[in-house]
Amino acid sequence: MNRYPRDFHGYGPTPPDARWPGGARIAVQFVVNYEEGGENCLLHGDAASEAFLSEIVGAQPWPGQRHWNMESIYDYGARAGFWRLHRLFTDAGIPVTVYGVASALARAPGQVEAMRDAGWEIASHGLKWIDYKDHTAEAEQADMDEAIRLHTEVVGEAPRGWYCGRTSVNTVALAARTGLFDYVSDTYDDDLPYWMRVGPRDQLIIPYTLDCNDMRFATPQGFNSGDQFYAYLRDTFDALYAEGTQGAAKMMSVGLHCRLVGRPGRIQALKRFVEYIKGFEGVWTPRRIDIADHWRAEHPPQPDRVRPSQMDRDAFVEAYGGIFEHSPWIAERAHALELGPAHDCPAGLHNALARMFRSASEAERLDVLQAHPDLAGKLANAKRLTEASTAEQASAGLDALTDAERAKFEALNADYVAKHGFPFIIAVRDHDKAGILRAFETRIAQDTATEFATACGQVERIARLRLEDMS
Repeated sequence: MNRYPRDFHGYGPTPPDARWPGGARIAVQFVVNYEEGGENCLLHGDAASEAFLSEIVGAQPWPGQRHWNMESIYDYGARAGFWRLHRLFTDAGIPVTVYGVASALARAPGQVEAMRDAGWEIASHGLKWIDYKDHTAEAEQADMDEAIRLHTEVVGEAPRGWYCGRTSVNTVALAARTGLFDYVSDTYDDDLPYWMRVGPRDQLIIPYTLDCNDMRFATPQGFNSGDQFYAYLRDTFDALYAEGTQGAAKMMSVGLHCRLVGRPGRIQALKRFVEYIKGFEGVWTPRRIDIADHWRAEHPPQPDRVRPSQMDRDAFVEAYGGIFEHSPWIAERAHALELGPAHDCPAGLHNALARMFRSASEAERLDVLQAHPDLAGKLANAKRLTEASTAEQASAGLDALTDAERAKFEALNADYVAKHGFPFIIAVRDHDKAGILRAFETRIAQDTATEFATACGQVERIARLRLEDMS
């Protein structure tokens, strides 16, 4: 099957009510990335120096050489920046999640002790802070296994959360398949946690952020000053807080690095933001593991539902072959499209089916129109309509007409078919009996080309209503 794996639908237009503890309107979650001592460096067995996320914007790796300035910048994060962040959050009474690179944590016993004493969560940030895009799945799995082992040894307990950051296409699936993580954060695709099915397991995903992230101090067109960082965090908070007051509470992630925001000229912006959010009611500042525990309790994974995009052809046609009246060929063709998670909802299914109807020849579309029964016609009287058509006509009271009404419908049906060559089609659930009659009398006068287009639009509307009935 031609299937597309990326999910562009997510929660769709109606995300769930997060039901944050205490009725909070927003969850603001701070992450401190601890990478110093885990970056690319010849001392760590790497082939070249680090070139990512430092004050040296645009730096390039130095193959076979140590980069003294780069190492020194990273050292600042461990020696000074970490402690500045530690003081800020402990003074504010806000526990954070640490994304800890295992090899970096092993080189930072004092910082690890301070994290634990503060009640911070220490999640895994991988074995080394390197790029895995070119690793084989087997090599990446080996590093993941070693990261978990070393983390457990250094921290004293296994990590319950995972975030690699510099991922491959395999990272999320590999982390999920370990069965060890209460959450995985290697996505940036939502403002709420969600469940992802990986093999037989439902893995909780808590998306992370690259926009509310101090990394933009070290990238082109990023933040040039603390004021810009503060303004962006504040505006993000204001937008999400407003949504929370309207019953759509969200999560805001803030990503931090010891060597970046830990600088004196930037820490004040973060401090101002912390003080700003403390001025609002209904703000929850949890660790990511707290969010995971809450989501699992309030929004557990649901039993695996039938996903149309994953049906085989026969099952798909059996389920949806009658959506367009007596025209299973539309479902047959739709099944061959590039379907994916976005099609596992009424809007997505309707789009796939309607595409095949629209791209069909005029003769094929005429066949679909002619497959529809007359309104309140002989088939209805003989109770020979499809189950869907029967329910639709009954919804507008067309199954309970007076003799005079029935005679009028029969006369209109005959005149309409004689003029246009196909039955009068209307999504009866959008109208009452009087409205249907008015539309009948208006449309019968249209030219056939215009009426053909109108009828095709009504066929698509009927199909959409039928799909919604099935959801």
